[in-house]
Amino acid sequence: MKAIAHDRYGSPDELVFRDVTDPTPGPGQVVLDVHAASVNPLDVHMMTGTPMLVRLTAGLRRPKQTVRGADVAGVVAAVADDVTDLAVGDRVVGMARGSFAEQAIASAGALTTIPDEMSFADAAALPVAGVTALQAIRDYARVPAGGSLLIIGAAGGVGTFAVQIAASMGIEVTGVCSTRNVEMVRELGATRVIDYTSERVVDGTKYDAIIDNVGSHSLGDMRRSLTDDGALVIVSGKKGRFIRPVDRVVAAKLRFLFGSQRAESFTATETPDELRELLGLIERGELRPVIDRRFPLADTAEAMRYVMTGHARAKVIIDVVA
Repeated sequence: MKAIAHDRYGSPDELVFRDVTDPTPGPGQVVLDVHAASVNPLDVHMMTGTPMLVRLTAGLRRPKQTVRGADVAGVVAAVADDVTDLAVGDRVVGMARGSFAEQAIASAGALTTIPDEMSFADAAALPVAGVTALQAIRDYARVPAGGSLLIIGAAGGVGTFAVQIAASMGIEVTGVCSTRNVEMVRELGATRVIDYTSERVVDGTKYDAIIDNVGSHSLGDMRRSLTDDGALVIVSGKKGRFIRPVDRVVAAKLRFLFGSQRAESFTATETPDELRELLGLIERGELRPVIDRRFPLADTAEAMRYVMTGHARAKVIIDVVA
């Protein structure tokens, strides 16, 4: 089968569209015919091997796993003997190992079925970004209905989901984005939109929580923008070679050590239950995946370059089966 693979860390120039061995399912696993995948910052980190901490699990000198991609939507092609809750032919979404390929291996427990009317591209946009947004709001920001939430990076993959999810919960959302994305963020449900190119983000307004997808504002500014018992949820941070955004998270924990304000950071855990929760929001018309661009599998390197510019809005999709 064809896949996007790399044998060493580096830029998208290292990604090669080539033949790789067809996967076979182990215990608890299924093989998927991949129809669509999506690009996440995680894929960029795994490709470049930065920050250096990722190499502790991904491989110190060379990547242990050569095929990239995690978000996946497709059709079950084969199942292990012990898999009983999925069958060949099921349309599914979830997390896979190496989804930038014609076929991918996934744990049956990492997948859930999708309705026939849902496109594979929309489904593939959900897992990492959608679940991260859901957990950031529900489990860490914990803003009640009627409360206020500032989302920095509201036009990104996590941000576009977060705006909609928060709005569906009755939260007053202020989104921060660039000029070209103001109307989109407003249409997604933001009560107020701040254009960071012409307006001050830190303007004296106090929020019950801030979800920071960018890391461009000082921790002092973030604290001053929170209510007395508000929460800063750090989803991302400034780029760096070695340990960022870990250093920002540690600094935030120390700065927020005293007082009732909270600094939170987490790694999302994508589960079928949470994917089903997102699918339920879509079914009720309260959530829609926003797709910026779509690339064929062979052009995945171009998709990665586009994401690395920092100007992609919402999700970038890899079409494997048109």
